Amino acid sequence: MGGFEDDEPPSKRARPSSVESASLDGFCYSKSVNPLGGTMARPLTSQGKEVMVGSKGVIKKDEFVRIITKALYTLGYEKSGAVLEEESGITLHSPLVNLFRKQVLDGNWDTAVATLYKLGLLDENTVKSAAFLLLEQKFFEHLRNDNLMGAIKTLRSEISPLGVNRRRVHEMSSCIISSPQNVLLAFSKLGTETCNSRLKLLEELQKVLPPTVMVPERRLENIVEQALTVQREACYLHNSIDGLSLYVDHHCGKDQIPSRTLQVLRAHRDEVWFLQFSNNGKYLASSSNDKSAIIWKVDEDGELLLKHILTGHEKPVMMVAWSPDDRQLLTCGMEEAIRRWDVESGECIHVYEKPGFGLMSCGWFPDGKQILAGLSDQTLCLWDLDGKEANCWKGQRSSKTSDLAVAKDGELIISMSRDCTILLFNRDTKQESLIEEEDTITSFSLSEDGDFLLVNLVNEEIHLWNIRNEPSRVRQYTGHKRSRFVIRSCFGGSEQAFIASGSEDSKVYIWHRATGDVIETLSGHSGAVNCVSWNPTNPHMLASASDDHSIRIWGLKKASAKRKDVGSSSSSNGAHMNGSASTNGNGFVHQCNGSRSK
Repeated sequence: MGGFEDDEPPSKRARPSSVESASLDGFCYSKSVNPLGGTMARPLTSQGKEVMVGSKGVIKKDEFVRIITKALYTLGYEKSGAVLEEESGITLHSPLVNLFRKQVLDGNWDTAVATLYKLGLLDENTVKSAAFLLLEQKFFEHLRNDNLMGAIKTLRSEISPLGVNRRRVHEMSSCIISSPQNVLLAFSKLGTETCNSRLKLLEELQKVLPPTVMVPERRLENIVEQALTVQREACYLHNSIDGLSLYVDHHCGKDQIPSRTLQVLRAHRDEVWFLQFSNNGKYLASSSNDKSAIIWKVDEDGELLLKHILTGHEKPVMMVAWSPDDRQLLTCGMEEAIRRWDVESGECIHVYEKPGFGLMSCGWFPDGKQILAGLSDQTLCLWDLDGKEANCWKGQRSSKTSDLAVAKDGELIISMSRDCTILLFNRDTKQESLIEEEDTITSFSLSEDGDFLLVNLVNEEIHLWNIRNEPSRVRQYTGHKRSRFVIRSCFGGSEQAFIASGSEDSKVYIWHRATGDVIETLSGHSGAVNCVSWNPTNPHMLASASDDHSIRIWGLKKASAKRKDVGSSSSSNGAHMNGSASTNGNGFVHQCNGSRSK
C-alpha cells in the first residue's frame, strides 16, 4: 500500500428449585436390577474408614453418591434419586436434616429453630446465621398475614438477641412503621414476596450450613464446569467453536487455526489497504487505492459474496469503520472526506468535510450517535451524525498515520500523538496518559475488551500494551517484515488468544498472544499484506488485504475444501459482481454482472 514515509498511510423435567420430594407415596421399584447384566460396581478401595472410588482412589464414595443424588433431584428425576439412595444405602440427608427441611417448608419456625440447634453444628456463627434466616422468614410472614404484634415480638425477642446482621434488622424495623404499600415493596426488595419464598429460604440455608449437612446446590455441575475450565485454559491452541465435550478430554491442535485459503476476492482494481469485519461477523468491508470501498456479505455457509461497491471518493480510501449496530459504515479518503453509508442499500447518507483540512482517520462512539475524525492539522473532531461539529481537540499529533479508537465506555479516546507516542485521553476527567515507544509507530489496534492495545512499529516489532490503568508493555511479537509500508495487525481467535499481522514478504503471521510464539505463517499473496482482520464471531475465519489487489479468506484445513475466487481484477469491461455469484462445476466462482451501488 502507500508508503509510510510517503504519507500513505445450551432436562428432561427440570424443576424450579432444588428441593427434593419429602416422600414418594405409592412408588415401587425393583432393587438390584442391572439391565446390562452382571454387577455394575467396580472394586472399591478403602482409606481408613472411608470407601474410595475412582482410578486414583481419591474420591470418597459417600460424597460422590450424595452429589449425584442431589443432581438427580435437581434435574427433576425424583424416582431415580430415591432409587439411588435406597440401593446405595447412602442417604442424601440424615433423618434429622429431612425433618428440618420439612419444618421449613411447612412454616413451623419454632420447631425448625429447635431442630437447627440439634444438628450438632460446631460453629456458633453458622448456627446464628441460619437461625437469623429462619426468623427473618417468620417475621415477614407475620407481616404478610397482618400479624403486627407477632412480627414485633419476633424481631425484639428472637432476632435482635442473635446480634447478627444489624443493618438487616434496621431494614426490618422500618417495615413495621411503614404503610402496607411500603411493606409490600420491602418484601419485593428483600426477596421474600414470592410464592416460593420458603424454597428460596432452603437454598439460602444450603449456602450457610456445612456441605456435610446439606449438599450445596448444583455441586456436581460446578465440579464439571471447573474441570472443563481447567482443560480449556490448559489448551495452548484453544480456538474451538463447539462447546467442550464431557466424553473426551479437550485439546485443540493447529487444525483449529485458519491457515488455508478458502476464497480469493478480486473485485478491487488496485492495492487493498484496509479491511475489517463487522461487529456481528456478517460482513466484511475493504478499502483500496482504487478510491473505492466494498461491502462483502458472509453467507450462512461462510462464503463471502460482494454486496456493494461504494464509490464517490476522489482519493484512495484509507480506512473503514463499522457502526456499533453494523447498519452503517464510515469510509475515509486520504486527506479528503469521510462518507457515511447505509449498509443495506449501499447509499451514501452523509459526507463530512472540514474546509481547508483533510481527514485522515475515523471512528464511532459506542452509542452510534457521534463519529470521531482525525484531521491533517493534528486535530481530533467530534461530529453528530447530521454533521454538526460537537467538539474539537487540538493536540501534539504529528504523524499522518493518525489511527484512532474509542473505548466501549465512550470515555477513553486513543489517538496517535507524536511519531513515537500514543495519547490516551479521558473525555470526562480530561486526564491524559501516554504510550511512549523508542521507534516510530505506524498503526495500532484496540482489543475487544478495551484493555489492551496492539502497536505496530517501524522496527519490525509489534508491542502489546495493557492500558487498563497505567500503560505497561506486556509482550512483543517479531518475525514479520516491514520496511516501507504501513502494516496493520489485529487480535483474534477464541477469546482473542492470537495475534495476526500482515507483512511485506507477502505473508500473514499468527502469534500466540500469551507467549509471543509464531504458530503459523500463511503464504498465498504475491504482494505486501497490508492489513488483516479476524472475524469476531467465527474464530476460524481470517481475512487479509494485499498490494496484489486481492483479499484472501483463510479457514481451516479440510481435505474437501476448494478455493473459490470471487471477481476479477482483469475483467475486460471492469464490471463487478453485486449481491450474488454463480459457480460452475470446477468450484471456482466467476464474475457476474450487476449494478454498482454508490
